[in-house]
Amino acid sequence: MSDDLLETIEDGVATVTMNRPEARNAFTAEMMVGLTEAFNRLAADTSVRVVVLTGAGGAFCAGGDVKSFAANAGAKINLDARILDLRTRMEVSRVLHEMPKPTLAVIPGPAAGAGFSLAMACDMRIAADTAKITTAFSKVGLSGDFGGSFFLTKLLGAAKARELYFTGDVVLGKEAAAIGMVSKSVPDTELPEAAAAMAKHLASLPTVAVGYMKKNLNTALEGSLSDVLDWEATNMVRSFETEDHQGAAKAFVEKRAPVFNGR
Repeated sequence: MSDDLLETIEDGVATVTMNRPEARNAFTAEMMVGLTEAFNRLAADTSVRVVVLTGAGGAFCAGGDVKSFAANAGAKINLDARILDLRTRMEVSRVLHEMPKPTLAVIPGPAAGAGFSLAMACDMRIAADTAKITTAFSKVGLSGDFGGSFFLTKLLGAAKARELYFTGDVVLGKEAAAIGMVSKSVPDTELPEAAAAMAKHLASLPTVAVGYMKKNLNTALEGSLSDVLDWEATNMVRSFETEDHQGAAKAFVEKRAPVFNGR
């Protein structure tokens, strides 16, 4: 990891922190490459049971660096090459959305533009009550990237997604929780403790089964009922073969709480 991205792993919780606080953690091209590498690696690491994405310095991520946009405005570009480059970097959202373990965005402050999109790509989100969350794209004459339009439409429905994209209105964390944009909001000072508790709980779940659940639920977003039934049948039978299920079934019979080891 570079200085702009920090990574820790403790008790099955991998935390990736975007670390450009002087720019509200706005992305650089190197950060996007680093995030994609990190998420692919953590997805494959069997010791990691939940991936947390957050930002340093009281912000989540301000998205693209608008100062660099302004500096490059009007420059001649190879349009096809630029599209391919952006599309390649946007794979980070797919990796977050599809990795076979839970992902949690912890939003202490501003989440905008592509930063907003990455937060929406996570399975769950917890925000400070006063965190400012916004699509922001229309404010700078852009249409949006990193899958935000997909995720927000699925989370809030077409009408609300259009409203928030067109207007770029700011939604505070408390309101975001009320409309279902984030899973939970808490007073700002309580966010670190609440986020740690949520991550710890997610890490205690039957990780393999949760990964199968994600596949089922992601299929349900776009697939037919038959597609979902196919994956549910496949993943249910696979789940029966896990140590977590077999231990939990025995614990149920013996009237004790199960302990899941993610296997």
